[in-house]
Amino acid sequence: MGKRILLVDDEPLMLKGLKYTLEQEGYETDLAMDGEEALAKFLAQPFDLVLLDVMLPKLDGLSVCQRIREQSNVPIIMLTAKGEDMDKILGLEYGADDYMTKPFNILEVRARIRTVLRRAGSSTPMEEKKILRVRDLEVNLLKRTVKLGNEEIKLTAKEFDLLHLFITNRGRPFSRQEMLEHVWKYDYTGDARTVDVHIRRLREKIERNTNQPEFILTKWKVGYYFTDQD
Repeated sequence: MGKRILLVDDEPLMLKGLKYTLEQEGYETDLAMDGEEALAKFLAQPFDLVLLDVMLPKLDGLSVCQRIREQSNVPIIMLTAKGEDMDKILGLEYGADDYMTKPFNILEVRARIRTVLRRAGSSTPMEEKKILRVRDLEVNLLKRTVKLGNEEIKLTAKEFDLLHLFITNRGRPFSRQEMLEHVWKYDYTGDARTVDVHIRRLREKIERNTNQPEFILTKWKVGYYFTDQD
């Protein structure tokens, strides 16, 4: 049985084209044309990935993404119009895994879906059954949880993957391209601000003072790195 994908968009022709193309690839698909219908279908049956438009009737795509993320780590790819705010496009506070800007090439959609599904499948059986601590920051690599002191910090999938990359390579600076290759797992051709926005959001969650970060530091003209000071 193929992977099941929920396609959510209010444009019937786009849904029809996506459905035909993905089913030719061996995926099973279900369709929803508004946010409420999307949530109802997601709650009624399991899916391996959700392809979700931002602009939807009844309930917008970011709200749908947020509600799905409250109870599931299913991969979510957002579909957006050009010119939308970068933070919203990335859906960082909502937990989206990736985004694509309309109009897009159907071949790129297929490639992104394969990449996101492969990444989701390979990240589950984590062999590193350990907890890493740096001062009062605790990162559980098995459970994918983070604590700062006694407070649990809620991270999106991408934020955790970035933190995982940093804390397991302490002191090593990563360029934006290296972070895209390690975390996004494909040759990313979009806006490099993707990395900077994720780093900013991650810092807002784990740093006490984002103007004077103690964990994720900047290496001038290189990129970012995790402190090597205990």
